Amino acid sequence: MVNGLPAHVLLVHAVVVLVPLAALMAVLAAAWPAARRKLGFLTPLVALAALGSVPLAVEAGEWLEEHVPESPLVERHAQYGDAVLVWAVALFGVTCVIWWGGRMADRAAKAAASASSEGTAPVTTVARSGSAAWASAPWARALVAVVTLVVAGGATLAVYRAGDSGARAAWQDQVSSTGGGNGAEQPDGDDD
Repeated sequence: MVNGLPAHVLLVHAVVVLVPLAALMAVLAAAWPAARRKLGFLTPLVALAALGSVPLAVEAGEWLEEHVPESPLVERHAQYGDAVLVWAVALFGVTCVIWWGGRMADRAAKAAASASSEGTAPVTTVARSGSAAWASAPWARALVAVVTLVVAGGATLAVYRAGDSGARAAWQDQVSSTGGGNGAEQPDGDDD
């Protein structure tokens, strides 16, 4: 409890902000090398913060689950919340691959440019580092971009589903469609 509120209610805000932010940064970094260079290590760092926020929210949610009445909506929310962790792990992994692969590709490009300006063959420099050659291959960049889109979309969808199901569980039978606030019928103003 934090100031009378269950901690889960507060901690989910970190997940709701950080996971989609990390997903957006990952897509930008995977699709646009200039963005990857600008974002640098910040992309995996944000993904790590997102990943760290998920177990905290899940743990606080498990505490809250024990203190609210059982319902199918709460169960569904708990299942969706557990799925967010899987996607957050995948998102962190993808951002690390993007960052590392980008660094290797940049090194290979720099070595090739240096070798060509010196008049030596760049093949010897790139051949020494198989990972740099792999990271700079167009098919590898395309593969990483596709995987990143899938993981970023999955992570964002998982957060949405968990949040939506949590809101439905929390607000079920709490709001009247007539606007009275207490569940009683309100006149529609047409007394004819």
